[in-house]
Amino acid sequence: MSPDLESSAGPADQAVANDYDSFAEAYAAETESNLINGYYTRPAILDLAGDVTGRRILDVGCGAGPLLAALRDRGAIVTGVDSSTKMLELARQRLGDGAALLPADLRSPLPFPDGAFDDVIACLVLHYLEDWKAPLAELRRVLAPGGRLIVADNHPFVSQKLAGPGANYFATRKWSEEFTFSGQSAELTFWHRPLHAMTDAFTAAGFRIAVVSEPRPAPGARELFPDEFANFPSGAFLSFLFFVLEAA
Repeated sequence: MSPDLESSAGPADQAVANDYDSFAEAYAAETESNLINGYYTRPAILDLAGDVTGRRILDVGCGAGPLLAALRDRGAIVTGVDSSTKMLELARQRLGDGAALLPADLRSPLPFPDGAFDDVIACLVLHYLEDWKAPLAELRRVLAPGGRLIVADNHPFVSQKLAGPGANYFATRKWSEEFTFSGQSAELTFWHRPLHAMTDAFTAAGFRIAVVSEPRPAPGARELFPDEFANFPSGAFLSFLFFVLEAA
């Protein structure tokens, strides 16, 4: 899951952080075709996934299901899990009653046997977790030998910049922002970690790092969102960091 560009740093006046049930519809509407999600993150994930025909793919933190739908359209056999029941309801409306959608949280074991999937996608999920050890081990467990874990996570350069002067880049630390989705305010809380902490966690979990990507937005994005590109004359910007990890 991903925040939109419209944000303000600092703690938010919300009862519960990361409570996607409380703003699921607003989030889904805002991120359906915006720059960060519709023209940057999802196209980057699909490009990294490549030809998915016949591949069994698990989308962890599937939200309202736009990535699942795109993967299914490309011939993948898709399964989605999310900790938000409201998000799963929206995903089922999109994908149909027969879609494989289950409630699950990466802080607990996933409801699948070993080696159940050829690919797992963790798109804007891991940055909500302080400890990656058990979640990555679980993602590795449900992958078939040679399978891929495709990750999008907050770029540590960006989260360091948002923290302001004096923040320790090398510390794994908590930070929060208030976002507006379709006019509704929501607080999201993340964990910053330095790049080496990310890569160390991946390799410790039994993954080989195949790709590290800092992609450009999809073609046409600059024309559709001229105001948001005003400060990026090259047409490129940093937001998330993308990985393709192979199960060793």
